[in-house]
Amino acid sequence: MRREVTAGLGLAALVFLGLQGLHQLLPVLVLAAILGMVFLMAQGRLAGGRPFALQASGGQGGMPPIGFEAIGGQEVAKRELMEALDFLRRSDEAAALGIRPLKGILLAGPPGTGKTLMARAAASYTQSVFLAASGSQFVEMYAGVGAQRIRKLFSQAKKQAKKEGRASAIIFIDELEVLGGKRGRHTSHLEYDQTLNELLVQMDGITPSEEVQVLVIGATNRPDLLDPALLRPGRFDRTVRVDLPDKEGRRHILAIHAQGKPLAADVDLDELARETYGFSGAHLESLLNEGAILAMRQGAREISARHLREAVDKVLLGEKLDRRPRETERRRVAYHEMGHALVSELGRPGSVSVVTLSPRGRALGYMRQTPEDDPYLYTKEELEHQIDVCLGGAAAEELVFASRSTGAVGDFEQAVDLALRMILAGMSSLGIVSRELVPDELLHQESHRILKGREARVRALLAEHREALEAAAQELLQEEKLSGDRIRQLLQAAPQPASR
Repeated sequence: MRREVTAGLGLAALVFLGLQGLHQLLPVLVLAAILGMVFLMAQGRLAGGRPFALQASGGQGGMPPIGFEAIGGQEVAKRELMEALDFLRRSDEAAALGIRPLKGILLAGPPGTGKTLMARAAASYTQSVFLAASGSQFVEMYAGVGAQRIRKLFSQAKKQAKKEGRASAIIFIDELEVLGGKRGRHTSHLEYDQTLNELLVQMDGITPSEEVQVLVIGATNRPDLLDPALLRPGRFDRTVRVDLPDKEGRRHILAIHAQGKPLAADVDLDELARETYGFSGAHLESLLNEGAILAMRQGAREISARHLREAVDKVLLGEKLDRRPRETERRRVAYHEMGHALVSELGRPGSVSVVTLSPRGRALGYMRQTPEDDPYLYTKEELEHQIDVCLGGAAAEELVFASRSTGAVGDFEQAVDLALRMILAGMSSLGIVSRELVPDELLHQESHRILKGREARVRALLAEHREALEAAAQELLQEEKLSGDRIRQLLQAAPQPASR
């Protein structure tokens, strides 16, 4: 009623002033517009035209609850997180032992590894109200908006918990590096620092004596960007690494997402887990979904191993392209990819999974490797072999066509990164070095020396196996796709060099 009366009075005033003349009305309109903007800003509605929204999940409505048992491939991270959450679940026991309750837990790891799922599972595990927001929602161009939203987030968490009769609330902030980046980076915009300061104040205000115990869980894939004040004890007390799953983890994730999907008898999840090294949980979920889409597209009632193999390529590189390259380009790509494959096989037999000429995404062809096992450490010899594989494509082009193409740009970038990795690991002639103390020019010279030496070796290796290269490339041009087993057969059937 009050709003209607106010609106009516305002309209009457505007009509009266309008009758007096437009020159008297214009200043009033400008003032009203300014006051309206201030009001909307105070309500948090000038954030790129969208209101500040939170995802809430409690006993009623919101996102469906999820347990830790539904998350695969993160056994260590789950165990560490559950241990930290036990301080919240068993607060009386913790208090008896003089344990200070945790205020914040940081989940750090690559995208798609299940950090959000683990935060939701934490809420189910502790029977807490769950509120989720993204770091980008708190940082705006208007001064004070971000800080106000932080206060609103903590206030709403407590109110929701009291409303549902819960003793605790979990606030989940994704992309924490956006909100909690190191202060001083944004010299022209103090709003960033003000928002972070408010988060620090709110976390410092969390005490065990409160009626509702609040726990903040942050997620980031760039923990190095976070302000040190966030990571000190008493704020984000624990950092839990949520890394890419190993082979057993991938097998577990695949089994979870395969539930409800009709898999053919030829599908081997163990083999699929072996071939998906480097895949995140999100990638694996997408893999099975894409396999099901391919099966439906072909009118199949079951998802076969062939569908899943094609799905692996699609997840990695994208959909097949209709554009067909020129014949001269196809020949060059065939020798390029076979150069990669032969160098890989000669250095580590059984490493090649498939080679294809099917254009996908930005690639006209590709060679996919299968790791022997999930490596955690690399020796100098293993890094050198990876460099050799990267250089094999361009070396094969030079051997056959006496020239290179732009298709090797990505290979060279990867080779340079590997060479720098060797240098910084103390595996070069420079010995043990510090990245901060070594001049860039010296690093460039040493990486150039490493790459020139490996390049000469790869050229000599492919020249020794020229017949195998020719046979495999010609068959690839005809079939457009060769399995690793077929490449190994061709390599064995070719005449062996005299040195061997």
